[in-house]
Amino acid sequence: MEKIERHNRVAVNVGDITIGGAAPVVVQSMTNTDTADAASTVTQVAALARAGSELVRVTVNTEEAAQQVASIRAQLDDMGCHVPLVGDFHYNGHLLLTKYPDCAEALSKYRINPGNVGFKDKRDRQFSVMIEQAIKYDKPVRIGVNWGSLDQDLLARFMDENAKLKEPKDVQLVMHDALVASALESAALAEEIGLPRDHIILSCKVSAVQDLIAVYRMMSEKCDYALHLGLTEAGMGSKGIVASTAALAVLLQQGIGDTIRISLTPEPGGDRTREVIVAQEILQSLSIRSFTPQIAACPGCGRTTSTVFQELADDIQSYVRQQMPEWGKHYIGVEDMQVAVMGCIVNGPGESKHANIGISLPGTGEQPAAPVFIDGEKRMTLRGANIAAEFKQIVEDYIASNYPQKPS
Repeated sequence: MEKIERHNRVAVNVGDITIGGAAPVVVQSMTNTDTADAASTVTQVAALARAGSELVRVTVNTEEAAQQVASIRAQLDDMGCHVPLVGDFHYNGHLLLTKYPDCAEALSKYRINPGNVGFKDKRDRQFSVMIEQAIKYDKPVRIGVNWGSLDQDLLARFMDENAKLKEPKDVQLVMHDALVASALESAALAEEIGLPRDHIILSCKVSAVQDLIAVYRMMSEKCDYALHLGLTEAGMGSKGIVASTAALAVLLQQGIGDTIRISLTPEPGGDRTREVIVAQEILQSLSIRSFTPQIAACPGCGRTTSTVFQELADDIQSYVRQQMPEWGKHYIGVEDMQVAVMGCIVNGPGESKHANIGISLPGTGEQPAAPVFIDGEKRMTLRGANIAAEFKQIVEDYIASNYPQKPS
């Protein structure tokens, strides 16, 4: 399989995580708790980290939130959860970072939106204060432009310049130019103040797929800063997943992107960790990174009159994801394992042979005879009510026999 070559980017260290350079694409997420509620925030950060988020961003919008950041960091460390925390600042970050040095120190990275740091003559002054705090505490910064909060003075400048052209550009293209310019001009100012180039990450987030692709292609051509990808306000459920996948897959396939976040709107009462799983699955589907064994399962058709294979596929997929943290502690390479749970005899045996471990149900009957294939060879046939438990044990035995143990 041909490997995707990433664009060469300046490497940025965020705690123990490297973004850019030759490092793997990093998965990150963001809490939706009130950061002033330290207990809830600690619980959600820990859950996101367990799901595989390698960075977690928290909102720092009030004095009460800033006052809790150091405590949140300490509580996570006491739990053995050392995931780097990123502080998300808008409007008053210059005040909070200055007034609460323990907050500034506890965070591993700051996120600054240049459209929301201040307006008119305050903009550069307040931006400078935040950069100076990043320099003081040796923290990297993501300069994160968003088209919902783009600097209106900068946009007006670009619109005016465009209007003077003999053949003015489409307004949407002018917006693209302004987004990229906002990021690059802010990065240049940060470097002028003294922030090293290897402490800067850029993003230009929009909520439309084609716009995101166009903006990041442009930004990738114009700079070598590490780039954070994400479709902002992606939406809820399948819409958010499909739109994010459509945009990020194109860019990642072209080697653009060093860290990603999937900005899903949670279902009411839904699990925040879903955005982490989607990010991992995008990277794994593109063969960019492996996180957990992949489960191949057929969609079902008129031949699969039994629900047994659907229940089995769901059970095995949940089991594999739950077990992966433990497997990952003890075995090398288990995340690359391929498992197939198929519903009938049309493609089932063949697909099962292609996997490391596969099971092929006959498609009918609630008491099926299900052949199991291991590394392409039929090894046994499972029958009766305990197929799921028996198949899980086969998976466990295969891992113990085929993947080397990590040094203790």
